[in-house]
Amino acid sequence: MQNIILIGPMGSGKTTVGKQLAKRLRMDFVDSDHMIEERCGVSISTIFDIEGEDGFRKRETKMLAELCDRTGVVLATGGGAITTEENRILLRKGFVIYLKTSIETQLARTQKNQNRPLLDNVDAEEKLTQLMEERGALYEQEADLVVVSGDRVVSKVVDEIVETRDRL
Repeated sequence: MQNIILIGPMGSGKTTVGKQLAKRLRMDFVDSDHMIEERCGVSISTIFDIEGEDGFRKRETKMLAELCDRTGVVLATGGGAITTEENRILLRKGFVIYLKTSIETQLARTQKNQNRPLLDNVDAEEKLTQLMEERGALYEQEADLVVVSGDRVVSKVVDEIVETRDRL
């Protein structure tokens, strides 16, 4: 069974949608960021503090290579996973779904989460806008399917994914 890989910005619902989608399709769910934290024994923020974004991205690529070799998984990636060509090649092994959402939704969903190192000590709205300007075209380019997640009920997003995937 082909993997389903969820991409999109932080706060787009990749983990939440991914868990429900995996349950519905009777597949395993894996979150690449959570796997990195589990493997390292520290938070993403701590990895950023010690190794910087470059160090984290190297760990992310290694983890994605491992996870994309598995079969039958719904994989939620980190928001920046699509920034390197090596990662984009890895993600193409699965059916890639871009969960698209507004900056406003991202702000609402990320404001209470302290494990967002790219939002530390910056204007969050400005940073999220900048990241979308840098990454938006890559999300679109790499997606086999684009689904607006936004403020929709998670089960409706999952329904749309399943129904569209079944037609393809």
